[in-house]
Amino acid sequence: MSSPAHPSDLDAAKAALRRRILAARRELTEAQRDAAGRALRDAVLDLPQVQMAGTVAAYYSAGTEPPSRSLVYALWKRGSYVILPVTRPDGELSWASYEGPESMAPAGRGLLEPTEPARNAITSADVVIVPALAVDRRGNRLGRGRGCYDRVLARVGPLIPVLALLYDGELLDEVPAGPLDHPVRTAIQPGAGVIAVG
Repeated sequence: MSSPAHPSDLDAAKAALRRRILAARRELTEAQRDAAGRALRDAVLDLPQVQMAGTVAAYYSAGTEPPSRSLVYALWKRGSYVILPVTRPDGELSWASYEGPESMAPAGRGLLEPTEPARNAITSADVVIVPALAVDRRGNRLGRGRGCYDRVLARVGPLIPVLALLYDGELLDEVPAGPLDHPVRTAIQPGAGVIAVG
C-alpha cells in the first residue's frame, strides 16, 4: 500500500493497521509472548553495538507489547546504564534510570515506570530500543498514535542505533508514514532476528 497523501487518509490507514496488529497480538498466548521475549532479548544482547553501549534507552513492556522486561534486566545486570521513559503530565517522555525490578512502580494505563528521579536525556543514550506495532523495509515505524516516540526520536543523533522490537509478521513491505514520523534503523523479530531497515 502506498502512503496516503492527505492527513486524514494517513490517520485512517494507520488506525486500520493498528487495529489489525493489536487484534493479532491479542491472539498470542502467554507462552508465545514469553518465548518471543526470550528470543528478542538474546538477539539484542548479541548485537556488538549493544555490547559496547554504556547507556541504553529502552522501554518496559506492558500488555501485548513485544516483551522487553527480561532484556532490560539482563542489560542492567551486565552493567549497562539503562534508562526508561517516564510520562510527564504534558504527554512528553522524560528518562530515569532503571535500578532493578524493585525500582519500578505503577504509573497508569498498565505501565510501570522507574521511581528514580527523571533526570536523564535521551541524547545520552548509545543505543535506543523502542516499541513498535510494525516497521517497514524503509524503517518507517507505526506506534500507538500519541507521537511520544516520534518526538523522542527527533532528538536522537543520526549515528545512534535505534532498534524496534516486533513480533514475527510485523515487518511489513510498507507502513503508512507522514513527515512527523521518524524511522528506525533496525527491526528485531523473534524468528527472523536482526534486520537492517531504512
